[in-house]
Amino acid sequence: MDDSLAADPEEHLTDGWEPDTPDSDTWVRAALAAHADWAVATAEAKGRPWRRTDRWVGTWIGELGEMTNVVLPLRPTDPAGFEALAGEVAELVPPTAPYLMLSPFPTPDLTRHGLLRVGHPPLMIRPAGPGPEDVAPGVEVREVSGPDELLVARRVLVEGYPLPDTEPLSDRDRVWVAYVDGEPAAVAAAYEGAAMTLVIYVAALPVARGRGAGAAATWAATLCQPELPAVLVSSDDGRPVYERMGYLAVERWTAWLRPASSLDA
Repeated sequence: MDDSLAADPEEHLTDGWEPDTPDSDTWVRAALAAHADWAVATAEAKGRPWRRTDRWVGTWIGELGEMTNVVLPLRPTDPAGFEALAGEVAELVPPTAPYLMLSPFPTPDLTRHGLLRVGHPPLMIRPAGPGPEDVAPGVEVREVSGPDELLVARRVLVEGYPLPDTEPLSDRDRVWVAYVDGEPAAVAAAYEGAAMTLVIYVAALPVARGRGAGAAATWAATLCQPELPAVLVSSDDGRPVYERMGYLAVERWTAWLRPASSLDA
């Protein structure tokens, strides 16, 4: 064996997840950083509690909606580390409120903390590049400007996702509404963080599906900073749509949900 390939016992071999590793080290790390930045920015915009350590970030924004409160592990750890993390999250998010834990890393069984494993959604990244020049006939896309238009976007999101009647969007997100024949039909939002565009809250009303409204809103969010790559966490049903837009499935994350009041039983 080449002596140059032999391990040096005095040398630290990075795994890419140390706190001082730059977010640009890998696209997966940048994607996680973008999600973490967005979670904190959303909580700050709403004046709600949040916590960030070198191991996890979490928010307590409200008690409505399964995705209102978000928890993200920031580095791999052993089962004992995840047990400790769940305990620390319980100090931030009260037992009456739900939260969604989205982990890029393998997780142990967390059911004893009231969490339910709800899936392994694909992380999808689209390299920077141009998109279509035109939208579908009858479709117009407008970026939200002002509180009245934001209320329209929230209504489309609540009815099209569907989400409970809550306020997930904040004024730190850029939001687009696609209109079909003059009526609001689809929504998508974007947040810039870690030199990536994080695409979030893509939804279309049932009556408008198949008209190209959802794709038009998603393209607007994806290309809002055309020099940056875009990232999103997809459902398996949505994956083919994003693949047609040039998104690539990079890996699967693990989603755990703690339903509201799950610790009160």
